[in-house]
Amino acid sequence: MMDRKWRTVCFLMFVMIAELLACTAVPPPAPAPSPQPTVGETAPAFPSPTSLPPTATPTVPPPTPAPSPTPQPSFAFAVAADIRIYAGPGRYDSPRFFRGACEAIAALGEIAFMVSPGDIDPPAGVLWTLTTTLGTDFRWYPAVGNHEVETPEDMNWLRSYDYGPVNPGPSGCPTTTYSFDYENAHFVVLNVYCDVHGDTVTDGDIPDHLYTWLAADLAATTKPHIFVFGHEPAFPQPDALTGRVRHLGGSLDAHPTRRDRFWKLLRERGVRAYICGHTHNYSAVQVEGVWQLDAGHARGMGDTGAPSTFLIIRVDGPTVTFEAYRDDMRGGPYRLVERGTLSAGP
Repeated sequence: MMDRKWRTVCFLMFVMIAELLACTAVPPPAPAPSPQPTVGETAPAFPSPTSLPPTATPTVPPPTPAPSPTPQPSFAFAVAADIRIYAGPGRYDSPRFFRGACEAIAALGEIAFMVSPGDIDPPAGVLWTLTTTLGTDFRWYPAVGNHEVETPEDMNWLRSYDYGPVNPGPSGCPTTTYSFDYENAHFVVLNVYCDVHGDTVTDGDIPDHLYTWLAADLAATTKPHIFVFGHEPAFPQPDALTGRVRHLGGSLDAHPTRRDRFWKLLRERGVRAYICGHTHNYSAVQVEGVWQLDAGHARGMGDTGAPSTFLIIRVDGPTVTFEAYRDDMRGGPYRLVERGTLSAGP
């Protein structure tokens, strides 16, 4: 009997203990401690979300504008030769003579300067007509012709003339032979009557003394366009309209060996043109790769054997063209009769 009671008491006690254990909360296990860096190590840095940079938006740089092309030099100059006597104040101050050519040049617009390859005596009269019609600051570059060589007063005038900033010629003709630059072009004005002994001593030639100076001058320039001027042609030609022939065998061709050496130099240096006068006949020919422009005469009615003529040379960047203007041989207006491109030699 006692055993049954004891078993009952024990059973009840077991149930009570089980219920007490079931109601007791079991605390969760403590989290494992974070590993600590050892001596000599650095704990890794983890930036907070607020310290992270915003996502970069890729930017496309604006296109670089193409450079503007450098403007190419563009200018024009005039050539008028063999004006002698028919200029200046007084009797010949008329459109029927040199003044008519100057007025036609003025009507063409912006002309930078004029070169006159000889026979411009008296030079003071030519300068008077030029400045009267084209302005007092108009630049004129005269060359010596055979008629100036004959007249000491004319030579003295040309020796003392203000040519502006130019490179002087060789001894014998340091003032009447010269060169200068304008924009992208180089200009050489020769006194073909010059030698070591003076500026009026030859009959029209390119002797060693003048040739050596010219070769050095051409070698020194870096300009892409070169023009050489002298009074006498290397290869005299008939007039383009009338066919008149003058000074054949009495120009630079009177000394063919030196003439040919001179022409070879022009070709090798890529000279655009040799521009001359003397014959009073206009012609434009290319001889062995070099252009020869004979400007004829600009005397108006002072020579009725061929039309009065002047040339306009236009330099437009890499291109060089020439225009020939002639009157009607009756003192009438000048009109354009020929245009061409002056290609350089090799």
